Amino acid sequence: MVRLEQYTTSVDTVVSRMRALDEAWPEHDGVAVFNRVYLAVTEEVDRRLDAGDFPDARAASTLDVRFAERYLSVAEEGSRPACWRPLFQFRRHPGVRPVQFALAGINAHIGHDLALAVVDACRTLGCEPGDLEDEFDRVGIVLLSLEERIREDLMPGPDLLQVADPLTHLLGAWSLERAREAAWSAGRALWALRELPDLADEFAGRLDAAVGFAGRILLTPLPG
Repeated sequence: MVRLEQYTTSVDTVVSRMRALDEAWPEHDGVAVFNRVYLAVTEEVDRRLDAGDFPDARAASTLDVRFAERYLSVAEEGSRPACWRPLFQFRRHPGVRPVQFALAGINAHIGHDLALAVVDACRTLGCEPGDLEDEFDRVGIVLLSLEERIREDLMPGPDLLQVADPLTHLLGAWSLERAREAAWSAGRALWALRELPDLADEFAGRLDAAVGFAGRILLTPLPG
């Protein structure tokens, strides 16, 4: 688990750390593919915060930073929960396409990290999950742009992505919006279990394992 006292950074700082990772990793590295997509979204959140688009900027910034720190702790420190292991294990596999790497990272980050980030943010701000729902939804709108960016930058052209292509079926089995909704429910459940640490740890562990299993499926090597 990432310690709460580590959360002392701003959105600008986490953006800088993602940029440093982008410069350090080869372009076609699977984790780098996800990092570039996530960096663009985090930069957009930062722009909207500066523009005053979030009514409660402190809550939105706190949630965004707590969320980003979950990924950065994995990327920088190398201690990886089950949900992230498939992406790091397959990051150089020649049979996995860039869009699969991106979705596997999104699956791990939203399916697992976002729920824990809700709890982290509530503890930092001294509030309940319900108090963060508006900010969660507003940040979620930006996160949904991940799908648009993936379609624009990483999806094969229509002449390549045919109905019979296994990639079509693989991508159709996962939904970012459903993952975000599940993360909100999981975050609320973890918050409700905060006074029962054994149950909370068991719940979080099972969530981690389930998301990791889905990630491994998303990274199924496909014929070129």
